Amino acid sequence: MADLGIVIPAAGQGKRMGAGHNKQFLRLLGQPILAHTIRVFQISGYVSEIVIVGAETELAQIRELVDQHGFDKVVSICKGGEQRQDSVRSGVLALSPTIQRVVVHDGARPLLTLRDFHRFLEEAEGLTAAIMGVEVKDTIKRVDDVGRVTDTLPRDLLRAVQTPQIFERNKLEEAHFRAAAAGYYGTDDASLLEWIGCSVQVIEGSQENIKVTTPEDLLLAERILTLREGQRSTRES
Repeated sequence: MADLGIVIPAAGQGKRMGAGHNKQFLRLLGQPILAHTIRVFQISGYVSEIVIVGAETELAQIRELVDQHGFDKVVSICKGGEQRQDSVRSGVLALSPTIQRVVVHDGARPLLTLRDFHRFLEEAEGLTAAIMGVEVKDTIKRVDDVGRVTDTLPRDLLRAVQTPQIFERNKLEEAHFRAAAAGYYGTDDASLLEWIGCSVQVIEGSQENIKVTTPEDLLLAERILTLREGQRSTRES
């Protein structure tokens, strides 16, 4: 595969967590959420570089975390922007010029497994843009501005989108620069590629690849990791 760079936006404050500080430093089985997130890319043989984008007041704390865990693939820790999209753009620009393909992954999504990541990369080989997504479990209804249902959307045509998302670097940069010039903000990086007319392929993700946003998410993440550790111990015994 082409040289692969990872951009991890980690500047969000996570107000819904109610912790009073960046949720990505909360402990998950004894280690910061962000450390779990970085580790899968650190150990992947496909990854050449990792860039972490954080709030200006937390850059030193992120550097301490990186050094403490020996994450030597982290080549840059840079300041984020006002919006996530601005932060990702800064992260992409911090990658070495040799990086041809870029993966964007949420800092607060710590349960991605190496197996799922490598499967995603293999299925995305040769594609301009690809994202992880899972089938929607609930019925989704469209409503008007006062909450009245206007129609019910077919679940078989819907996907809940996750990260990682992978892109050809030149197209990702083009999308970000054009969006910045036009003042356009998308809900994720894939939406920027869609906006400039690129095809985006959905690759099956994992229901366990959750984003830790609320205290309930943190409890679920702890449960998932505990079960994984138990399964690993059983196989090794």
